[in-house]
Amino acid sequence: MKNIIEVDGVKKYYKIAKREKGFFQTVKHLFHREYEVRKAVDDISFSIKKGEIVGFIGPNGAGKSTTIKMLSGILYPDAGTVKVNGFIPWKQRKQYVKNIGVVFGQKSQLNWDLPLIESFELMRYIYRIPKKKYEENLEKFTKLLDMESFINQPVRQLSLGQRMRGDIVASLLHSPEIVFFDEPTIGLDVVAKEKIREFIKYMNKTEQTTIIFTTHDMQDVEKVCERLIIIDLGKKIFDGSIDEIKQKYANSKSIEIQLEDGEKQIKMEPEIESIIRDIYEGKVSLSTDEGKENHS
Repeated sequence: MKNIIEVDGVKKYYKIAKREKGFFQTVKHLFHREYEVRKAVDDISFSIKKGEIVGFIGPNGAGKSTTIKMLSGILYPDAGTVKVNGFIPWKQRKQYVKNIGVVFGQKSQLNWDLPLIESFELMRYIYRIPKKKYEENLEKFTKLLDMESFINQPVRQLSLGQRMRGDIVASLLHSPEIVFFDEPTIGLDVVAKEKIREFIKYMNKTEQTTIIFTTHDMQDVEKVCERLIIIDLGKKIFDGSIDEIKQKYANSKSIEIQLEDGEKQIKMEPEIESIIRDIYEGKVSLSTDEGKENHS
């Protein structure tokens, strides 16, 4: 299967003004500013095939959201190349955004004062979705995400979980080939998280939608993602399957229970959450060569 996303040697830097305390320093800052350059993304390369679900994770400030913004065309890289579905996102943005969906967990695209259904109608006109396709998708998504009871309520009256479901539907009404989820389950309860996870897996299975998923909830990763890319300080440090990271960086425990009719062994699988926590805290060292490998 062909690569739908190709990222090669991407870098993104930010200039941050240096400013010291005191009145004199404040006046000096008005006429002469000094800057320091921080690397948000530092020479990242990877490729993703059509239909993959990839978890893109790392600690706060690792460069996840910056990378997602470059992939979605909001930012441009300072070096390297990004190609998504044949498009260069920031150069061909108008044509490109017709084929992607983006969900930012902390930023809603719904109109606060309109009923949810009217926000969906607005999306229909923005993306010029054919009426038949719009109605089919809306009916299917509404049932799958159990939205019938609140679809006519103003967005400002919805709970966080209801609003997030609405945001996800708004991003998928035009049937995008690629969807970027940036922490879509943040702050949600267990039931709401499970609904969203099941919906994402359904869309991937039935529509072959390619999905990139950033999250700090390791249950999201374990239940939804097939592959994991970990970045830290702007660099890729791991790219592989969930099973691979478990086998390499965790020791599974086993408990043997003696029964009357013989011996039975119960094997306890290592939790992905504890492995990732150890990586973030530096208790597990990932080799530089492994981080540089391009998964294809």
